[in-house]
Amino acid sequence: MSGGVDSSSAAALLKEQGHELVGFTMQLWNQRRGISVDENGDPLPSRCCSLDDVYDARRVAETLGMPFYVLNLEKDFERDVVEPFVQSYLSGETPIPCVACNSRLKFASLDKMAISLGCDKVATGHYARVEYDEKANRYRLFRGRNHWKDQSYFLWELNQDQLSRSYFPLGEMLKSEVRDIAREANLYTAEKQESQEICFVPDGNYSGFIDRYLEHENRLDELPTGGEIVNSKGEKIGEHTGIHRYTIGQRRGLGIAHEKPLYVVQIERAKNQIIAGEKEELDCLEFTAKGVNWVAFDEPNEPVRAEVKVRYRHDPANATIYALENNRARVVFDEPQRAITPGQATIFYHGEEVVGGGWIEKG
Repeated sequence: MSGGVDSSSAAALLKEQGHELVGFTMQLWNQRRGISVDENGDPLPSRCCSLDDVYDARRVAETLGMPFYVLNLEKDFERDVVEPFVQSYLSGETPIPCVACNSRLKFASLDKMAISLGCDKVATGHYARVEYDEKANRYRLFRGRNHWKDQSYFLWELNQDQLSRSYFPLGEMLKSEVRDIAREANLYTAEKQESQEICFVPDGNYSGFIDRYLEHENRLDELPTGGEIVNSKGEKIGEHTGIHRYTIGQRRGLGIAHEKPLYVVQIERAKNQIIAGEKEELDCLEFTAKGVNWVAFDEPNEPVRAEVKVRYRHDPANATIYALENNRARVVFDEPQRAITPGQATIFYHGEEVVGGGWIEKG
């Protein structure tokens, strides 16, 4: 229970269906630690995983008459989510920590807790679906019916054991229907706004967070220094203030006068360079992925045709996927795709089904 309307409505729906429920909220990040603060040192407002959200989740549990517990996972969260997020930016990537948080922290922790309590399932408010295929003896993961709210993108790392105990009551529903459930159950969270940013960076200023985090940890020596912005020919055309302040596809903030708009097309950590180019230079036909998890079947011996996403709001594009050694894969699109960004998650689909996914490594 995150303290939001989705997990609250999922709990209300399950309660109405007659299930015996135990509510858990994870305390993940201390907003008053002195890192997620504004220029005055005051905690930035957060709408996900904050202490206020823990309080909201407790109120929902009390309303529904269910036991409620808080798991303090702050150390695990920093080790498994925050630190990799920081290191990814420092290496010139653009990470998406919500995938790792879901699979390596939330589901891993809740799964263990569910087993220890004798619970049959771990239910969450994710917009996704899990079905068991008896013929294949395998659990399959599908997109939520509401594609705009679909969250299968964040769940592709779940393994078969985790999927076997996962239950997503909202997978078939629209957001409006979910809020109606909360209203009918008189839940405090019925009109609560959604979280749009990463929970530990509520203002969306990722580089600012990294600056404050490393300063708090007395690790300012790890911050990238300024360097050159060059074009595709390697000619210097400007200067940057640290590679962690840039991402592939970025247009604003380059400070370079040019006859056509310039974008960040590549980040070279080894050379401490930002490569800038025109819009068409963002197009890429293929990339490799690491940490690949095959969900629909075991690692294939033959090329796989699928529709592939390279970021959350990317429309899946037709591609051929070639499995490589060491849980890696090469993805080749039928047509070039724009701004394929190292550090982001890539998801493979067959229509509604999640075939697998991985982490974008390079073009």
